[in-house]
Amino acid sequence: MLAGPPNLEELPVANETRTPIGKVVGASLIGTTIEWYDFFLYGSAAALVFNKLFFPSEDALTGTLLAFLTYAVGFVARPLGGLVFGHYGDRLGRKQLLVVSLLLMGGATVLIGCLPTYATVGAAAPLLLTALRLVQGFALGGEWGGAVLLVSEHGDPKRRGLWASWPQAGAPGGNLLATAVLALLAAVQSDETFLAWGWRIPFLLSGLLVLVGLWIRLTVTESPVFKEALANQPPSQKAPIREVLRHHRRDVLVAIGARLAENVSYYVITAFVLVYATTAAGMTKETALNAVLIGSAVHFVTIPMWGALSDRLGRRPVYLIGAAGIGLWAFAFFPLVDSASFALATVAVTVGLLFHGAMYGPQAAFFSELFATRMRYSGVSAGYQLASIVAGAPAPIIAVALLQGFDSGVPIALYVAVSAVITVIAVFAAKETRDRDLTAIEPTSGPRDASTADAVQES
Repeated sequence: MLAGPPNLEELPVANETRTPIGKVVGASLIGTTIEWYDFFLYGSAAALVFNKLFFPSEDALTGTLLAFLTYAVGFVARPLGGLVFGHYGDRLGRKQLLVVSLLLMGGATVLIGCLPTYATVGAAAPLLLTALRLVQGFALGGEWGGAVLLVSEHGDPKRRGLWASWPQAGAPGGNLLATAVLALLAAVQSDETFLAWGWRIPFLLSGLLVLVGLWIRLTVTESPVFKEALANQPPSQKAPIREVLRHHRRDVLVAIGARLAENVSYYVITAFVLVYATTAAGMTKETALNAVLIGSAVHFVTIPMWGALSDRLGRRPVYLIGAAGIGLWAFAFFPLVDSASFALATVAVTVGLLFHGAMYGPQAAFFSELFATRMRYSGVSAGYQLASIVAGAPAPIIAVALLQGFDSGVPIALYVAVSAVITVIAVFAAKETRDRDLTAIEPTSGPRDASTADAVQES
């Protein structure tokens, strides 16, 4: 599948009938939902199941901490996946790589559902679990960049924020699906049955979801912007990531900083909250899952709204609303959960995810507009996935450690607030990208200027 560069003569560009944008959005959304379902399913299981089955410990929080360490391993693999998929995606195209990422993610998730536990094979169980988590992270590292670029490079520039935000909705969509399946199983099964075999069902279900996703993704055409660039300019002998580091170092740093509050807050609100609610706040597992379920449903619906708003106001203003909002809301979040009230906990999660959506909605268009076409997959993947190591990966671990050390949500709120301050600084440091032309050799602030593009290319 990744045998070599395509024949440029076989690449129709300007006059090719392209897939309608609605179908492209649907293919990207369904694919990203399935991949995030697989990824978030692990996070929820780490909080509720894996700590008992794969990392048994006399102290419940210690077992949870060990489970979240394997959760973090998936984030460590994501930059490597972004690098590999970005390299080939900038040379061969977006579509092929999206098919590969879906197969890798689905296969690893199904195998997790087949794993023996610590009680059966001892230390081999957590080692196998960690290896499969690495595969999940590697696959997801390549998924995001391809999915958002396929939409961004197909869609109408005036509504790029709206169209590109739909693959972003795949994250809460996947979380919604994973949480719903776990909540349903928790409602119809006893704790003993769920621990014995019920937890495997959602992982095995991934196999069916992947078949659906593959069928849909194989029906869309390659990005017309990518094919035009490939036809007009043969592939460079230099690795795309080298070109990114040469021309877009500042943009990579902006993307990393912009993602910090978005990534930290999301995993605190959706993954760590299951631990906090069931231990510190004394809520039941079902109640905590249902609060996340409702918040994720609202999140899913409102992300495209934030993306559309960024088409009107600009990427930076909307992003700043989210970053500042989540930094302040963190201090209300934990007292609301501490109430042990389902209604107040749902408010805490839902409002937190609304502020998160203000960052996540315009993010796909914002990051896509930072980089040139021939290095865009590598660029967006580098910025997005490197942030995962310093933000998303340690967030649940740091939160659990802070809870263990201080027995309070206040230090965790401070942690989220600090990340929000860094994100505000990064977004202020960026230029507004809403009007940039994705077809240019280098991103420009106005309509495409061929002479400018040629001058940049010659330099």
